[in-house]
Amino acid sequence: MLASQGMPSAWQPPNMPPATDSDHDALAYTARTQRFRSIGLFALVILVVVVGALIWRHHEASKAAAAAAHRAATAGISITTVTANAGDINVYLNAIGTVTPVYTDSITSQVNGPVVAVNYREGQIVHKGDALIEIDPRPYRATLLQAQGILERDQNVLAQAQMDLTRYRAAIARNAIAQQMVDDQEKLVLQDQGTVKNDEGTVQFDQLQVDYCHITAPFSGQIGLRLVDPGNIVQANGTTALAVLAQLQPITVIFTLPEDSLSPVIARLRDHAQLAVDVFDRSAQKKIASGELLALDNQIDTTTGTVKVRAQFDNKDNALFPNQFVTARLLVDTLKGVTLVPASTVQQNGQSSFIYVIQNNVAHTRTIKPGITDAGMTQVDGVKPGEVVADSSFDKLQDNARVTIVSKPAPAAQAAASNGSSSSSGSGGSGSNSSSSGRNSAP
Repeated sequence: MLASQGMPSAWQPPNMPPATDSDHDALAYTARTQRFRSIGLFALVILVVVVGALIWRHHEASKAAAAAAHRAATAGISITTVTANAGDINVYLNAIGTVTPVYTDSITSQVNGPVVAVNYREGQIVHKGDALIEIDPRPYRATLLQAQGILERDQNVLAQAQMDLTRYRAAIARNAIAQQMVDDQEKLVLQDQGTVKNDEGTVQFDQLQVDYCHITAPFSGQIGLRLVDPGNIVQANGTTALAVLAQLQPITVIFTLPEDSLSPVIARLRDHAQLAVDVFDRSAQKKIASGELLALDNQIDTTTGTVKVRAQFDNKDNALFPNQFVTARLLVDTLKGVTLVPASTVQQNGQSSFIYVIQNNVAHTRTIKPGITDAGMTQVDGVKPGEVVADSSFDKLQDNARVTIVSKPAPAAQAAASNGSSSSSGSGGSGSNSSSSGRNSAP
């Protein structure tokens, strides 16, 4: 009906202008803004939740740490302890030494001639009198034979002169001859006696030359490498050694002691004490042999301030070898009835030493004066036998800190044995013991 009256087919609200492009853009911008606001609000909520969770976890961790600290403060620092005890400790002087044979002989020839035989093997152990080298003796035997013939002739001349003297004395008794003849015959006998003595000396000299051709070992020991071969010509009193022989049993070690350490050694020697000496390898870890002090040199070396000392060893197993470098430990004295603690319990604070004494589960710092250290034990002044001292957790201990003993106090000697280490010191020419030092400082 409306269409028939001539009205438009599309209905529009009255007084409403038609939509434009700017209106569509405004609607799109508003939609995007609302979407971004929703995303931002969601992200903010998530951030708040994460921050809250982190704050809650930090709070819980702080509570746990505070509880642990409270428990630790209540329980105390866990430590192990040892008990100081009274005992004996050895006083040693240590030094680097050299193994030196009692006898070393570079054998040379005393006659001229070719070598006809070498009777030893290289490195052989020989005994006194064993044949070593033979030099051709034939020229010397011929000379000896000549001297023996001259001696025999002159001995018979002497015998004839003595018979004539006997006859002359019988004749003078009967006044048959003049006294002058008797006197002359007596002097002739004396001359012949002198000739015979001269001949005997010549024979002995020639016999000695023959003996020199047969070179034997002057003492028992080990022969070195072969230096000559059969056929070599050797010269009398030459500088070329034919063999080198060194005695191995017994053998000695020579080392030096500082002059400041000499007084106690001399005092013990004046008391006729036998001072024991142990030798170790160069690293002072493996013990090689035990012996005793033999002698001191008679003067101090002014350039080094040391004195040479010789110790002797049986060396039955040939463990010591000539010119070997070793570490020598001279037992000077033994301190008896002193207070001993493991060297590991002694701590250092600058120039002073201290230990932690445990009383009623509380650690107390006490300054001490350490002395001799041997076999992991240190002699100390300032601690009484029977007192309990800390032996661990030094990085945590402080004065008046509460502690918890995780094991029963062990005797000092047993604790040191479990450490398995020796704290004796001294090398080179120092010849002195020093005390073990700790690893941390007092607060």
